[in-house]
Amino acid sequence: MPARASTVRGREFGAGVRAVVDSTGMSHRAIAELLGWDPQKLSDLLTGKGGVSEIDFARLLGLCRVSEEEFDHLMALLKVSREKGWWQHYKGAIPIKMRTLIEHEAVMSEVYSWHLTLVPGLLQIPDYIRPLYVVWPKIKAKDIDLRVEARVARQRILEGGRKFFFFVHEQALMLPVGGEAVWRDQLHHLLRMSVRPYITIRVVPTAIGAHAGTMGEFSLMKFKKIPSVVYTDTMNSGIFMEDQASVDLYTDILKSLDGVALDAEESRRLITGIVS
Repeated sequence: MPARASTVRGREFGAGVRAVVDSTGMSHRAIAELLGWDPQKLSDLLTGKGGVSEIDFARLLGLCRVSEEEFDHLMALLKVSREKGWWQHYKGAIPIKMRTLIEHEAVMSEVYSWHLTLVPGLLQIPDYIRPLYVVWPKIKAKDIDLRVEARVARQRILEGGRKFFFFVHEQALMLPVGGEAVWRDQLHHLLRMSVRPYITIRVVPTAIGAHAGTMGEFSLMKFKKIPSVVYTDTMNSGIFMEDQASVDLYTDILKSLDGVALDAEESRRLITGIVS
């Protein structure tokens, strides 16, 4: 089987296989011996090169005693892990923990995101997050706290060593999510985060009218060793785009937003003016 290309699905497949193998506590050589495999066969699988049939892969997962859910997930990925792009469609709302997105956020070096209606999720305070889930359909009340905790946990990536560029429409700053007190706390939080050297917040003023970002929100993630990926989501799906045409298109949108957005200092002054 030819070497696997680096794709969103392939990376999740490789990470998942390594996780279940490592969870056994056995050495890779011991696992290969139990399966009657040459150790190189397991090594190739762990590095994403393939080389196993569905039957052989099922034997490996059985040996690792994976859950039924993880078995189905990895077996499905084995068949499609070299395909580019991934529309992850969920039966209900987006899951509490978005596995694929979190794994890519953990290794990205830069992210450029555009936010038309709300404050960026990575910059939202808990009291701003909670009312969003309260009003969204298909979100169970018992899951709201778990979802708030999961979104806050994702914010751990906001640290030096990587760079974050947030383009935010002015109207997103004006929406009083959670009431006036929460809304003001949220804007003050944006001001505090904006002075961190690795975080840039730029506001697109309402006064400019039509602009390239009116078609919807998205994030463009860049990495040191793998190609860039564009991510966008809806209420019940997440879409990963990694073909060059899509990456180029969204890069052009970001360039257009860069041309109309206020600079970082002007954006801080605007936010200060709104909150005061």
